[in-house]
Amino acid sequence: MLIQQLVVSFLATAAFGIIFSAPKRLLIAGGGVGMIGWLIYIEFTRSGIPVVPATLVAAFMITLVSLLFARFYKAPVTVFSVAGIIPLVPGGLAYNAMRYFVENDYNLAMRYAAESFMISGAIAIGLIVAEVVYQIVKRQPGAF
Repeated sequence: MLIQQLVVSFLATAAFGIIFSAPKRLLIAGGGVGMIGWLIYIEFTRSGIPVVPATLVAAFMITLVSLLFARFYKAPVTVFSVAGIIPLVPGGLAYNAMRYFVENDYNLAMRYAAESFMISGAIAIGLIVAEVVYQIVKRQPGAF
């Protein structure tokens, strides 16, 4: 089951790379970034860590890997990070929140909306913190 999820996350990330007009030579690396992020997320949630912290750590690692790949492949970091976070985006939760709002089940709607917002916030925080950590380390003499 894990292999299937990793393959699907790789394909989804690479497909979004195509949609975002990423260079063809970077699609495999970009798909790998999304797959790495999904692997981290799945392993954290399987070990009992709640979804929001697992998403935060996965987004952090996606950004770090994206920064390293951008440096290695001499490409913009967004080529890797934007497509790489796609597997973490809580689209299903947002859909359920809207569905329950339409069905006038406001308790469930608010629950799904709150979880969706927290996951989205964790993605944003993970992206920002990783970028800050990378910039701090990069400024150290002899870091790169």
